[in-house]
Amino acid sequence: MSRKPIVAVVGRPNVGKSTFFNAIAGEKISIVKDTPGVTRDRIYTDVSWLDKAFTLVDTGGIEPDSSDAILKQMREQAEIAIAAADVILFMTDVKQGLVDSDSKVCDMLRKSRKPVLLVVNKVDDFNKYQADVYEFYNLGIGDPYPVSSVNRLGFGDLLDEVIKFFPEDSPEDVEDDRIKVAVIGKPNVGKSSLINKILGENRLIVSDIAGTTRDAVDTDVKYGDKEYVFIDTAGVRRKAKIKEDLEKYMIVRTLSAVDRADVVLRLIDATEGVTEQDAKIAGIAHDNGKAIIIVVNKWDAVEKDDKTIYKFTDDVKNTLSFMQYAEILFISAATGQRIPRLFEKIDSVYSNYCMRVQTGTLNEIMVKAVAMQQPPTDKGRRLKLFYITQVSVKPPTFVIFVNDKELMHFSYTRYIENQIRDTFGFVGTPLHFIIRQREDKE
Repeated sequence: MSRKPIVAVVGRPNVGKSTFFNAIAGEKISIVKDTPGVTRDRIYTDVSWLDKAFTLVDTGGIEPDSSDAILKQMREQAEIAIAAADVILFMTDVKQGLVDSDSKVCDMLRKSRKPVLLVVNKVDDFNKYQADVYEFYNLGIGDPYPVSSVNRLGFGDLLDEVIKFFPEDSPEDVEDDRIKVAVIGKPNVGKSSLINKILGENRLIVSDIAGTTRDAVDTDVKYGDKEYVFIDTAGVRRKAKIKEDLEKYMIVRTLSAVDRADVVLRLIDATEGVTEQDAKIAGIAHDNGKAIIIVVNKWDAVEKDDKTIYKFTDDVKNTLSFMQYAEILFISAATGQRIPRLFEKIDSVYSNYCMRVQTGTLNEIMVKAVAMQQPPTDKGRRLKLFYITQVSVKPPTFVIFVNDKELMHFSYTRYIENQIRDTFGFVGTPLHFIIRQREDKE
């Protein structure tokens, strides 16, 4: 299955990586989704340039130091970034000039086989700083691309060069109809252990040391008469436990795995409970429109009474309030508890993910919904819903034609969604709605 290329922005602290990232995200060329009900730190955005889609990732600063331990961490970060990205934007600061730290980072990047583009940031006046930009030729990794993230200058030439490194779409690719299942979650939650239990062998590295898995690993799985591809991913740490921003590098592979997946298993540690960080990680799958199952692992290690499972379910639904559609399953990767049930749910949510509803049926649901709850009004003008149709699957996507897009409040869109779900279920998959405006012929 194809995936969007990943472009990582790397460099020393304070060279303007995040400012550059935010400037790209703020442009019309990028897609940024805000989901009511959850706050997530944004370090990635889906960007489209000249009809080429890719994921832009902001990373933490790489800061060399005289300490050997710090140098080792710096190398580790750079290696993760190199391994994860398809194209690397190496950002420097024209106002600070070329410094020794830039050269050390550049030495690591030069040894990789990944495309590296040298970006010289804070060039607010091209004529004034032209001579200073030339200094960066001394790094020996090609032409520097001057940009000003604050003033949004120079982006076009840079992005034109970035997309040259993307692979061409191959019409000869054979469609792989196996269900792709990405396993995501915090470190040490049991992702690799789950896949190993399914395989019946230790084909994947399993360790009690959080963060053992740093890359996404594809594993072919046959269960019954069906074949699947399981994608194990790097764990994502809580910020308080991160040194040198390793999370930002490790999350790149999670983005890649989710992008390629049909169904996402969001693992939660039953012994820790559900956390805000769980919501942030689950939000990656939600933002990408993937079918999702909330898998509560290590259930065998929890002391239980007749109310435990209901309380935990309520906690999950409250913390992950933006994805009430998600399935929830309690398992133990250690004992194999409910793993057969896991495959039943994977098949079920994938079926919903691919479900298509006839237009006539959808409009009957919409007419009844409008009759039960009148659309909102504003300043004497009432919202009218003319027509609804499903335009795609994976995830199911619907277009609603209305007389005024501004009157179609999020809450009323959610109401229509709930009416559709009440009829067809769509358990485990998000539904996307596109609101289109047309003239009221009456």
